[in-house]
Amino acid sequence: MAWDFLVAKSDLRNTRFQDVDPPPLEEGEVRLAVESFALTANNVTYAAFGETMRYWDFFPGPEGWGRVPVWGHARVEASAHPEVAVGRRFYGYLPMSTHLTVKARPGRAGLADASPHRQGLAAAYNHYLAVDDEQGQDDHRALLQPLFITSFLIDDFLDEHAGFGAKSVVLTSASAKTAIGLAHLLKKRGTTRVVGLTSPRGRGFVEGLGYHDQVLAYGELSEATIARPTASVDFAGDAGVLRGVHETFGEDLAYSMLVGGAHWEAGGAQGRLPGAKPVFFFAPDRIAKRRQDWGPGGFDQRYGQAWAGFVADAPRWLHVQRSQGPEAIQAAWLAQVNGETRPDVGVTLAP
Repeated sequence: MAWDFLVAKSDLRNTRFQDVDPPPLEEGEVRLAVESFALTANNVTYAAFGETMRYWDFFPGPEGWGRVPVWGHARVEASAHPEVAVGRRFYGYLPMSTHLTVKARPGRAGLADASPHRQGLAAAYNHYLAVDDEQGQDDHRALLQPLFITSFLIDDFLDEHAGFGAKSVVLTSASAKTAIGLAHLLKKRGTTRVVGLTSPRGRGFVEGLGYHDQVLAYGELSEATIARPTASVDFAGDAGVLRGVHETFGEDLAYSMLVGGAHWEAGGAQGRLPGAKPVFFFAPDRIAKRRQDWGPGGFDQRYGQAWAGFVADAPRWLHVQRSQGPEAIQAAWLAQVNGETRPDVGVTLAP
């Protein structure tokens, strides 16, 4: 049986499953059967910003409902493309569904989805990497790679701009996986102090990572001694947290970057903030720039080296939790929406 997991665009806690009957393939199309996918706070961000950032447009759903994008693995179940064989495995951007039909455009490392509705969307999300028999890497690849690539791009952006002259970089929602990846890279680079802001509940976990020079609970920020000037990378998406950072550092806040929405319900209009004006970081634009800057293979080489060092350490702090079936998927989604998933747990799901 084929189905889609649907989330109400107006209420992320309102979900349902819808049975679907995949249509016959047209010439050049390939039907992928979803094997497994990761579910992280990043996927809640996709839903929370689904309208403004067009995340809902990748996998259209019924009126008022969305199919949340996730990262995972799928196998070719049926193919109407002569260059894409049944049984091949791919890693990439998938819906929370049992199946996805793509209009395949094969390339050197896999294929792209050339479906008309995806052509106006960020190209970075339309590529599927051929992985075939690399199943041993599935969990960590799906859980961390989509997030770490953003970490890598932020680190590179800050380095290109000499950290905007900052002596410290403050990371909000420091237990989020993208923030962890950035802390790892900043610590390795060693040009600024790395300060993690987190909830009291997550403080012990963040301290145990060993990637930060200083770890603070949110309420401790205003009283803490932090080297200035400072740059901020906001992964929380919480209006109150962001205001607290700006008011603490004022004109000593050299740069303010907005990335995620871990605290998605606490967002909203900021009003005027002291210090640098917050700037949203959009990873696909940065990928496109660096692919052009670094030439053929340059981006993949640099990213691959950084990823290898990060993923080798991941089993120390990230414990994979695997589940299967509609009930498990619904429960895992609600846990993420409610912020109940422990930061040291990586959730992977199979339809």
